[in-house]
Formats: sequence, C-alpha cells, structure tokens
Amino acid sequence: MQSSFTSTHCFNTAAIRRATATLIIICLSIPLTALATGKQADDDSFWEIGLGVVSSQEAYTGMDSDIMPLPIVAFENRYIQLSGPELALKLPSYELSDSNEFNFSIFGRYDFLGYEEGDARILKGMEDRDGGFWAGFKTEWQNSFADISAEFATEAAGDSKGGSFNLAIEKTWYFKENFMLTPRLTANWLDSHYIDYYYGVRKNEVTADRGYYNGGAGVNVEVGVLGGYMFEQKHFVLLDVGITSLASEIKNSPLVDRSTENSIALGYLYRF
Repeated sequence: MQSSFTSTHCFNTAAIRRATATLIIICLSIPLTALATGKQADDDSFWEIGLGVVSSQEAYTGMDSDIMPLPIVAFENRYIQLSGPELALKLPSYELSDSNEFNFSIFGRYDFLGYEEGDARILKGMEDRDGGFWAGFKTEWQNSFADISAEFATEAAGDSKGGSFNLAIEKTWYFKENFMLTPRLTANWLDSHYIDYYYGVRKNEVTADRGYYNGGAGVNVEVGVLGGYMFEQKHFVLLDVGITSLASEIKNSPLVDRSTENSIALGYLYRF
C-alpha cells in the first residue's frame, strides 16, 4: 500500500499521495469483513498482504492522471493495527452495549505528500514539497446505525508543520456473507500551514503565469464507496471509488485548475 513495485520517478509524487491514501482506506476497512464470519473474535491476530492498483487525478493544473500498482500490507491484534505506513496503538475501549462501543487509539504515519517541479508544467520553478511524519489521536463510535470516527493529526516531523481534523461516517452492509458495501462521507479540515505549504506560492516562486498565494485553512469533503467480495474466508477482492470536493482555499490557488480530486482503486488481499 505504501511503496511502489517500480521506482517512484516513474510516477508523480502527488499521485503517490492519492494512491497511498486510497489504499489506507482499503486496509483499514478490510477487518470489518471479519465481523461477518466471527474470525477476528477467535484469533488474536492476523496479517493481510496483497496488491492494489490505483488510478487518481490530482487538482494541480496540467497534472495527468496516473495508474499505479502498490503492495498492500496490514496487521492487527488486540493491541496494535498496522496499515502500510500507519501504526496505531489501541487504547482501552468503552462498551455501552453489544452494538454500541467507543474505541480509541493513538497513531503515527508517514504521508507520501507533496510534489516535484517536474510533476506538472505549472510547478516548474517551484521548490519541492515533501511529505512528513504525522501523529494523532482517533476515536470511533460503532453503533447499530453507522460507524462515526474523529481524528486529529499534526505533522510531528516535516516541513509543512500542518494539522488536520477529520470527521467521517460510514455504514457497512453484508450480503450473503460474501459481499460487503461501505459508503462513506468524510469532512477533513486542513489548517493554513498545510494548505499554504502544498498549494501556496512563495514570493521567490512568482512568475508571469503564477502569482503569489498564501493559503488559509479550509475543509475538503469526500464521498466514497468501498465494495468487496470474500471467498474461502481468506481472499478479498475490493473496489474503492472516491471523489473529493476541495476547499475554496485550495481551489483559489494559482497552482490548481480543478474543484475536485478523484480516485479508483482495485485490490486483492490474502488474510492469514
């Protein structure tokens, strides 16, 4: 999920960002299928390995869409959850009833964010923007209606010094014990440091076609759906589709000519 089988110079770095985020969604969602079979309750831990292919479109002007293969690796037990570049430490949960439970965790992850000036013509002469290591806290409310989660994260090591707050709601349906469908709605608040770093234009980067821009905080809204088919209780085939409506503070950037970003991911996983 988090490192390409081919060298990264074959793909633009913004595409890596989108592909990685999409496959994180796949890895984090797969354990839900175990609830339908009761497997996770019987075993202390499990591994998932597989391969995903992601097609993504970033908002930067003139940046082509990319199709990228990425390996998928995930591990979970009662104490930790590993999903590619994200490692979460589970904190004690609070159960109100069989269908009403709060889960808490702290996490760290490396985000493959940013771009290089060769990724698109509009970025020529821009200084490279790099990813960083993020740390945060997440709480999940699982109930009979839907799963609701809130996540706060800040860049602990990196150049953006950014912060984010993510609020998501999703609902999983199972059909004939082999099919799952999980639509989701996510609002992601990004602070001014984050948006200015990735979408701002510094004074030394101004050209005739690219004016100075100092980005402010804003909210992205994503709508997506994850569908999956499980067979022999070990094999999973998944399709994830998502579209993100960008905050006006991003759309107003002279580096951007789109109001949305989208991604499609197809993945296969084997659980053992």
